[in-house]
Amino acid sequence: MFSSSQFTPEYFLLTGFPGLEEQYPWFIFPFCSTYLVALMGNSLIPLMIKKNISLHQPMYLFLAMLAFAELGVSASTLPTVLGIFLFSAKNICFEACLLQMFSIHLFSIMESGVLLAMSVDRFVAIYNPLQYTAILTLPRIAGTGATLGLKSVMLMFPLPFLLKHLLFCGNITLSHSYCLHSDLIQLPCGATRPNSILGLYIITSTFGLDSRLLTVSYVLILCTGLGITSREGRWKALNTCVSHICAVLVYYVPMISVALVHCFLKHTAPAVCLLVASVYFWYHLCSTP
Repeated sequence: MFSSSQFTPEYFLLTGFPGLEEQYPWFIFPFCSTYLVALMGNSLIPLMIKKNISLHQPMYLFLAMLAFAELGVSASTLPTVLGIFLFSAKNICFEACLLQMFSIHLFSIMESGVLLAMSVDRFVAIYNPLQYTAILTLPRIAGTGATLGLKSVMLMFPLPFLLKHLLFCGNITLSHSYCLHSDLIQLPCGATRPNSILGLYIITSTFGLDSRLLTVSYVLILCTGLGITSREGRWKALNTCVSHICAVLVYYVPMISVALVHCFLKHTAPAVCLLVASVYFWYHLCSTP
């Protein structure tokens, strides 16, 4: 199980739903069907926007980026989840676990950035509708997408290498059906301070900063919307932001809950961790834009 020279485990053990193993056959159809719907929905949105020239507008282009990010998170997470329920395959090799962790967090960071970009898009649309398309041009939108992708890769790139050089002395059981950094960092018996510092920096510089800027954006949107003279105009302007606000809340609440459970409730019942992680997991399955 372990390399004698570096104490590196050959594999980790993933956790499904302990005590419900006999009920797994009942989970196969809803999991598989939801997986297919999520993949098809998030794949069709970018394709439809690409083929339909009338949809080549900032709002829809950002929507295509969001669908791509959600597709990445779902595709990264679901293979191990379905493997557990379909084949009772709980083992995942060390390198595959690191790759899954990298992919999940990479696309999650991208998704957070796209949600922020969408809030800026809504502010520009309400604050200066006449110059909306002149401000958010196609090159600027493409540059925003490329910047978000490059930023995500640069932030996540060191984490797998830092984890690979840690000493794992015994415990190889993860708390979820997929690999998360907050879960993996609990297993080594050596010093994990550099990993913890980098993980904290990633959280504060992405999710923490994005959430604050999102709040600022929506304060500005609210002030701008309330400043519109006609009641119908105010309602129409603010109504365009409702779906995006719901997406932001559904995205951030489960994600922050997973992080808080790992940070402050390390000795809580495993069912709590599984429940919170499952909510986060089902969001990415069911949140086709």
